[in-house]
Amino acid sequence: MLYYLSEFSSSFGPLRLFEYITFRAGGAAAMAFLIVAIFGKRFAAMLRNFNIRAADRYKDVLPPELLDKKKASTPCMGGILLIGAVLIATLFWSRWEASNGISWILMGGTLAFALIGFIDDFLKVFRQQRDGLPGKLKLLGQFIAGGVVVWLFWRSPDLNPIMRSFVVPFIKEPFDFGSWWWILPIFSVAIIIVGAANAVNLTDGKDGLASGCTIFCSLSYAVFTYLMGHQIFAAYLDLPYIKGIEEAVVFAAALGGGCVGFLWHNCHPASMFMGDTGSLALGGAIGMLAVLSRQELLLALIGGVFVMEIISVMLQVLSFKLTGKRIFLCTPIHHHFERKEWTETQIVVRFWILSGIFALMALATLKLR
Repeated sequence: MLYYLSEFSSSFGPLRLFEYITFRAGGAAAMAFLIVAIFGKRFAAMLRNFNIRAADRYKDVLPPELLDKKKASTPCMGGILLIGAVLIATLFWSRWEASNGISWILMGGTLAFALIGFIDDFLKVFRQQRDGLPGKLKLLGQFIAGGVVVWLFWRSPDLNPIMRSFVVPFIKEPFDFGSWWWILPIFSVAIIIVGAANAVNLTDGKDGLASGCTIFCSLSYAVFTYLMGHQIFAAYLDLPYIKGIEEAVVFAAALGGGCVGFLWHNCHPASMFMGDTGSLALGGAIGMLAVLSRQELLLALIGGVFVMEIISVMLQVLSFKLTGKRIFLCTPIHHHFERKEWTETQIVVRFWILSGIFALMALATLKLR
């Protein structure tokens, strides 16, 4: 929306800044941050006034000595503010007609995952159902949302050719699946988008953990989508050039800025939790950026902390079913370290450090192709 101010640059020169994707991405990040940072305190107070607190999902799961009773009074569903800020900032700073619908698809997909999380939170808060929306229904909703997003990507004339190929780190030319192309959309939905949404959801168990790690992921994909939308940089780095993908930089920057703003209120001790409304939407957004940029394999590195969390759960369940023994003291893995008497601050900060290292390693692959 604000891009169109550049049309008046002949009357006021500085307005041409709105033409540049880097300026608009910075503006989107700043706007999302300010919306959450400024209104976060009032929003948390409103959630408390309406007694919006979820049922304790860790009761009878973690030992009583590890349960923080103070958190039972912390309101949830703060993801409404976070995702709202991201969508508003993206809407204001995107150049709509140049994005081939990419901005709208990303916003719509994020909103769909937020809605699934909202229903889940609603059942936990107002019906006091600890598990919220039944797992099968939740997964079904995620598969439908992710499937629609991938279908819209494939329908785009500019995106369809690259959607039929698979980018592998360290290899210059994308891998063409040929007649087996139908595997790609299934992989994109089932493993990447739905997997990322649930991985972030599992990570959201400590104050600031999920939002802090998402900052590194979103900024990493902002770099990738910026380079892939620039013909010269894409050619130099052997990345596929995708027309219009640079508008995804605005969305990724808004996502990162919103998470920084939320972290202002969610750092220990948190004044509110994002709930599934926020965590499912953040994970879905990261998954969509991975699919759009064709950097699905790198998501395992960029989102290394999220991968650790979901893999720890899968290994724990598999080990217990096959051998009757547990690999970890408790899962997701941040609870394992909690059982080893790491403080909450130690867990969160160390996982942030790991997330930053993983993101830098992923960006380093740009020069190793």
